[in-house]
Amino acid sequence: MDAQSHALLDALQRDPYPLYRHARAQPGLTFVPELDAWLVARDADVREVLLRPEDFSSAHVLRPDVLPAPAALAVLAGGLGDRPTVISTDGAAHRRHRAPLNRALSATRTAALASFAAERAKELVRGLAEAGRRTELMESYARRLPGAVVGRLVGLDPEDVPAAVHGSHRAEQLLFRPLPEAEQIAAAQDVVDLQHLLDRYARARRADPKDDLCSTMVAALAPGSGELTLDQRHELVANLQNFLIAGHLTTTALIGTTVLHLLRAPERWQLLCARPELIPAAIEEAARYDTAVQGFRRTTTRAVTLAGTELPVGATVFVAYGAANRDPARHAHPDTFDLTRPPSRHLAFGHGAHGCPGSQLARIQLRATLTLFTRAFPGLRLDPDHEVVMRPTLIHRSPEALRLTW
Repeated sequence: MDAQSHALLDALQRDPYPLYRHARAQPGLTFVPELDAWLVARDADVREVLLRPEDFSSAHVLRPDVLPAPAALAVLAGGLGDRPTVISTDGAAHRRHRAPLNRALSATRTAALASFAAERAKELVRGLAEAGRRTELMESYARRLPGAVVGRLVGLDPEDVPAAVHGSHRAEQLLFRPLPEAEQIAAAQDVVDLQHLLDRYARARRADPKDDLCSTMVAALAPGSGELTLDQRHELVANLQNFLIAGHLTTTALIGTTVLHLLRAPERWQLLCARPELIPAAIEEAARYDTAVQGFRRTTTRAVTLAGTELPVGATVFVAYGAANRDPARHAHPDTFDLTRPPSRHLAFGHGAHGCPGSQLARIQLRATLTLFTRAFPGLRLDPDHEVVMRPTLIHRSPEALRLTW
């Protein structure tokens, strides 16, 4: 993709909502050259695709926007993890990869993680209050809380969490942002370092299982007691890395966009501070209004017709959750952020077989965040000296930085 094409893609990704409105108003599907895909923008059509995995495969769900340079690919060759994961498989393979996630996110374990998340959030909020009267939220809080929570779930030692968070961000950068070659090489090395870290954990859990996701995944994907084979190590690293990225980057993005939209209209924040019982509704409305994961690609496995558009085998569609969540056929006044909106079935966490298994954990962290912030910072507001710029991505949509004062 050349520089001009990237500029067009960046513009679309920073604000995709005008395109979504246009696509919903058209008969059939709209082909979007910047995405190299047919855009599925209406709620009913998105739900149909997600409930037909046999016709719309997830095999190429995370096709990169950028192909790394040969030198970066050579670095990546020294890592592990080039295997299908829960997000890129269908049918029996998907169920096999998802089973350990469902077990690790049982009601009992989620409740224990809720207590940990609440305590970690309190520590971070206390640190913000002691540090002064302003902060950049993404770095000081939004990346730290989800990283700590997911690290705890996976079973990482606390001192390894920062490296895991950093490596996850670098993996996203490498595949979805144009970088100079030297920076690509550095990012690739960070990804490889993360993969070797996860490989060490997988091999350690084989020898000494613990009550964590890493042990659950080893037992499920590599049953037995012998030394892990190289292929098993690749599969385990791929799935652990995928969960790390999905588990904390999505929640990081959601914290950022939730706080942003609550503060863009000060009366929203004042209402939430006065009526904390609205916090669960605020979380759902924020997730609907500016969805963290805007969508994923699917590939047709046979010739199909969707919304009146005939698609050949091998066609790529971009299933836009963010567009469906602004569909007036499903949500009244969808472009309005309304804290008092009645509960609605949004698609922020997906739908069907690939629905997000960690959605409740994300909600728990948002609830802890808003509960503590409304108590500690009733005068919270956006820093008027800094414009908020959204990251150019449809994977984890969030502010690049969110500077706040109180």
